[in-house]
Amino acid sequence: MISSSLEANELQQLIQHMQQVIVGKRRVLELLVTALLAEGHVLLEDVPGIGKTLIGKTLAHCIYGTFKRIQFTPDLLPSDITGFSVFDSRTGAFSFHPGPVMANVLLADEINRTVPRTQSSLLESMGEFQVTVDNVTYPLPRPFFVIATQNPIEMDGTFPLPEAQLDRFLMRIDLGYPTPLEETLILERFQTNEPLRSLSPVTTPERIVELQQKRSHVYVSPSIREYLSLLVQATRLHPSIRYGASPRATLNLLKAAQAWALLQGRSYVLPDDIQELSGPVLLHRLILKPEERLRGITPKIVLDEVLRSVPVPLPQHEYPNE
Repeated sequence: MISSSLEANELQQLIQHMQQVIVGKRRVLELLVTALLAEGHVLLEDVPGIGKTLIGKTLAHCIYGTFKRIQFTPDLLPSDITGFSVFDSRTGAFSFHPGPVMANVLLADEINRTVPRTQSSLLESMGEFQVTVDNVTYPLPRPFFVIATQNPIEMDGTFPLPEAQLDRFLMRIDLGYPTPLEETLILERFQTNEPLRSLSPVTTPERIVELQQKRSHVYVSPSIREYLSLLVQATRLHPSIRYGASPRATLNLLKAAQAWALLQGRSYVLPDDIQELSGPVLLHRLILKPEERLRGITPKIVLDEVLRSVPVPLPQHEYPNE
């Protein structure tokens, strides 16, 4: 058992601190912190100017972590991300010059603007928390959190992420425009100063790693595990789906649900947690049949049907006492 209330207070304080810079978007911030606790990565997709970069910088600042940003362009090389080895004539040996991937929070800006070879150079880092350069493996800082962005409205000069790389992202999140009231508050908040400059960190990378370990001990009952498996299986069997969610998606949804429960102050996962996170975790992994897309079917329509079709367990007797 874990003491969930203390951790939840810490995490809520982190989100509230980020809201001193980020206006609105509380659910987005909650999902980001959830993904961080689940040791996953996030794909932010929306039009330019919404604040994707600012969100990444704010998160890194609030956890007192290092932040690096890579602007993805067609001429970007894998070594521009991972780093490279340079021969030192004085010592007669190669020395490693680390790339921007050596950070706690890495912003991969407009990741779909670079070629697939460079896109795939992030795969080892995202999946194994390490980079290999010239057959030498280097561990990444922990926590290591990738926030990738892509612009959905400009298709010229872009290279869509292949399904294998999309599957590496724990969540895909759409930010959306601010409301009129939120936009007015943005003008007021940023008119005379930069709020991020006066913001103090509220935690440390080491504490985030401890919270990630506590997340892994959040209780998941057998009936919840079965419910989760049936949901993912149903995405593979749906007649509109060409490729359903992968086993990696099943595990990611489990970890995300544990993190969400911890964020809510619980030491156990509820079916509501699975349902709450099924969209961000599963939608970008569902590949529709071409003819279904022509009929106007969307992954969200399919997922809604799946959620209605799979019986929800009622295992209250399996929940541990707080």
